[in-house]
Amino acid sequence: MSAAAARRLPAPETPSRGGSSKRRVRATRPQPLEQRILLTATLCLLAFGAVMVYSASSATTLLQGRGNGSGYLIKYLVYGSIGLVLMHVLARDGPRRVQGLIGPLLAVSFVLVLAVHVPHLGVSVNGARRWLGTGPLQFQPSELMKLALLLYAATLLARRPARVQGLRELANPLLVVVGGACLLIATQPDLGTAMVIVCTIAALLVAAGIPPRKLALLAGVLLAVVLLYALVRPYARARLTSFLNPWAHASSSGFQAVQGQIAIGSGGLFGAGPGESVQKIFYLPEAPTDFILAVVAEELGVIGVGALLFLYGMIAYAGLSAAKKARSAYSALIAVGVTSLILSQALLNIFAVLGMAPLTGVPLPFVSYGSSSLIVMLAAMGLLLNVAAGTSAKLRAVPAPRRRSVDVRARETARWGRERSPEEDRDRRRRDRGARRAGARGGRGAAR
Repeated sequence: MSAAAARRLPAPETPSRGGSSKRRVRATRPQPLEQRILLTATLCLLAFGAVMVYSASSATTLLQGRGNGSGYLIKYLVYGSIGLVLMHVLARDGPRRVQGLIGPLLAVSFVLVLAVHVPHLGVSVNGARRWLGTGPLQFQPSELMKLALLLYAATLLARRPARVQGLRELANPLLVVVGGACLLIATQPDLGTAMVIVCTIAALLVAAGIPPRKLALLAGVLLAVVLLYALVRPYARARLTSFLNPWAHASSSGFQAVQGQIAIGSGGLFGAGPGESVQKIFYLPEAPTDFILAVVAEELGVIGVGALLFLYGMIAYAGLSAAKKARSAYSALIAVGVTSLILSQALLNIFAVLGMAPLTGVPLPFVSYGSSSLIVMLAAMGLLLNVAAGTSAKLRAVPAPRRRSVDVRARETARWGRERSPEEDRDRRRRDRGARRAGARGGRGAAR
């Protein structure tokens, strides 16, 4: 072979130690479409939120003499960076690693939610005790409770899918735990977070295959409880009456809703321009947090609000598509739960600002200023990105209950046939051994 021909031949690929070539091939594999959509929408919402938080807070803080107007923006960037780190960690192998932490996480969440009622521990703001901490370092335990209940419900329903077929098995322990958590959160009072939790659990039950009749029964009971709560608690009753006719209570309980509607109406189609909102200056309460959408509507108009809704629509499409393509029941339920958590909170905030729902005090995910909500939502997005990447997170085996009926065991594999439980594997192996022994005995009888 000539030297020129030898130079034209490709160099032989030498395998490196430790299988690095395999890792290199795996690293260059393109990301699934759902994962890229989720990541793009999340980063766009964060960038949009940073701009709007600065716009909604800078003028007020400057006029009040509390710095140069960038205080809220700096804190938003700090908390967002912490959330992005958590999102990156959980996106790598989050659902499998958090399985052993679900119980402690749920217990800590209950303790912290109870602690907000303890004097000198809970922080009261505008008549509500929802925070722990002091000064700028405050944490809202109900945000952590949302994520803990999501993981707890996904684990229970993935481990025993037949649980949704009977209300008694569904109530003990899932509905008891969720109901107790919502009751504690509602006493803060924080009815908005309780409603977000209920919507998220309802989406998980639908994904797990609950019969429509049982779901309608649970919805009726829940509606009756909410109406009774609104009649008993003066705080909730005032929010409900101001929602029905905010202009009749424009100087009291309907003041925030009225100012939000004025901001939205002032924006028109294209808005007054970035930074040109008037309502955010001492007119609109909680402009950087609960009512940041009103500032968006006044400065960027219908076009800005439409772009925001489009980004949430991208999350909805990619999250549900990732749940449909998930390789296990546990992964699918996590994807459904995280997607419904983000969307239910976003829709509740949007409806409240537009006057289509009572004011609930929930922030707009990824956009509003709020340390606890921003960190928890980004951590939940990390779990969703892990599922969208195509990884399979299966539940660890647990000891089976002693008494289980045959029909319940038969129903538990109907929905998620792609993964078998340890009990099914054990029964299958027993049947195979029995068939081999019977065949061996039959062969010896024929030989004699």
